[in-house]
Amino acid sequence: MDFSKVFLKPEDDMDFMPILPLNENETDDSQDIIPEEIAILPLRNTVLFPGVVLPITVGRDKSIQAVNDAYKGDKLVGVVAQKDSNVEEPGIDDLEKIGAIAKIIKLIKMPDGGTTVIIQGRSKFRIDEITTEDPYFKARTTRILENEVPKDGDFEAYISNIKDIATNIIQQSPNLPSEATLILKNIESPVFLIHFVSSNLNTSIQEKQKLLELTDIKQRAVNLMELLQKELQFVELKNKVTNKTRTELDKQQREYFLQQQLKSIREELGGDSNSQEIKEMQKKAEAKNWPVAAKEAFQKGVEKLERMHPSTPDYSVVYNHVDLMLDLPWNEYTEDHYDLKNAQKHSTMIIMAWLRSKNGYWSTWLY
Repeated sequence: MDFSKVFLKPEDDMDFMPILPLNENETDDSQDIIPEEIAILPLRNTVLFPGVVLPITVGRDKSIQAVNDAYKGDKLVGVVAQKDSNVEEPGIDDLEKIGAIAKIIKLIKMPDGGTTVIIQGRSKFRIDEITTEDPYFKARTTRILENEVPKDGDFEAYISNIKDIATNIIQQSPNLPSEATLILKNIESPVFLIHFVSSNLNTSIQEKQKLLELTDIKQRAVNLMELLQKELQFVELKNKVTNKTRTELDKQQREYFLQQQLKSIREELGGDSNSQEIKEMQKKAEAKNWPVAAKEAFQKGVEKLERMHPSTPDYSVVYNHVDLMLDLPWNEYTEDHYDLKNAQKHSTMIIMAWLRSKNGYWSTWLY
């Protein structure tokens, strides 16, 4: 669901919040007389549904002229979505064939020279033929009538589920205003509810276009409910990831705060005299080829030293253990020699030297 932004971008790249009409029942049963030839207004990033009111800022020269001419006349334009939103200047083949007849409620000239229009979808239509492309698109169209609203319990259950899921999405989305839930609760027309939620649905233009093209209102409700379920699952997953990240960040902030407190306490108790020794130990440790277990044990020992004052009884025990770990030859090897004759030769020389030393000692003592 997207209720977050209003009047932000031009019609070729816009984001908005549809506004409730004064009479929500005034949808595609409107008695507006559609002219034989009507101006076509292409929109990039949205699909207009009957009954829904949209504020848009018109940016293209053709579109500005189209809405200006329509506003001077019957105020009706045919609004269709572009198939590809990346196309800057759409041609006939870039336009969807089914859209919504819209009435221009208000046309506002902006100080920067732009034009903002507020339009309300009235009824669905199909483009039969594009009659001209200059100065803007004009087409012959046919009104598409919707099926009657079902009176069965299944349809009522679908409508109730759509309200509940949409409300749930709004409540779990911190960037959406809580007032949006009040809008949903106050919508009485099931058809307009479907159109309003479909217009705000956070899904692709293609999915919205498929909803618009369905003439069976019950099937449209079923498809909308499936899309809402997907969006709800995405919002829940997003919140789960966000909360997990926030928890890990809070833990890091808490540890940092406690470390700063310990540092202040050590300074109050008599300075921070062991910090230099710990830094030298950590520097020596960088050159060690530690096994994983030994590295973890060393790090835990250093962390204990950082939390302890040098005058505490256990400080020397932990310090000596860490210092011993630094002195041990981790993964350092000497070359072994297995030459027995050479070993015998060396051992004989050592014994003879010892005997000479021993005899010399006794002879000196006797004389």
